[in-house]
Amino acid sequence: MLLNTREWGTGERTALLVHGIMSDARTWHRVGPLLADRGYRVIAVDLRGHGGSPRAAAYSPELFADDLADTLPAGADLAIGHSLGGLSLLLAVDRLRPGRAVYADPAWSTADPQAAVDPTVFAGFKNATREQITALNPAWADEDVDVELATLADWDPRTAHFLGGAPLRGFLPGHAEVPSLVALADPSCLVGPGEAELLRGRGFEVRTVPGAGHTLHRDDLEGFLKALDGWI
Repeated sequence: MLLNTREWGTGERTALLVHGIMSDARTWHRVGPLLADRGYRVIAVDLRGHGGSPRAAAYSPELFADDLADTLPAGADLAIGHSLGGLSLLLAVDRLRPGRAVYADPAWSTADPQAAVDPTVFAGFKNATREQITALNPAWADEDVDVELATLADWDPRTAHFLGGAPLRGFLPGHAEVPSLVALADPSCLVGPGEAELLRGRGFEVRTVPGAGHTLHRDDLEGFLKALDGWI
């Protein structure tokens, strides 16, 4: 499936951005221009069922990854995936072959192996109010709250059904396919300390954004960019 994309910049280097569940390319509205200022042509996708991309009869991490491979250019200089986007990028990285991959609090596991991931919780957030979003994300700028409301309106909640109400497991990579950084929330509910150590032993660099929640680039943009120092 070919995905809707949004671009910033016309630089000689290429950066790919992949958002998390419930969101779309608009979540990168500050990151994209900053990368463009650093000399990148930035391409951000809307995953299937999100933003301006088509709705589908089926949703799964493997299908999200296939869409990335169908839509994005191989051999980009940099690829960044957040949450579900980090999982989708991981499953497509052998085909996209970016020069560097950054996984921002990726949805590869749950830090608590017994913690079930209930898709109805995500679906219930479809109609969240401004007040609810602000209460859950007190560090966000007003513009990020506006973006969240807009992306929720354009999101198909069936994209969460693959979670199935079970703990998230089975996606922690055995090795780094390309030079790879994992940037984590503080603390991460997805990649716990044990998993972080495993990843270091498997060739990943792991850094934490102090004090940031799951949406690193919206909770603390400066801290997120600092964590990516040397990678972007």
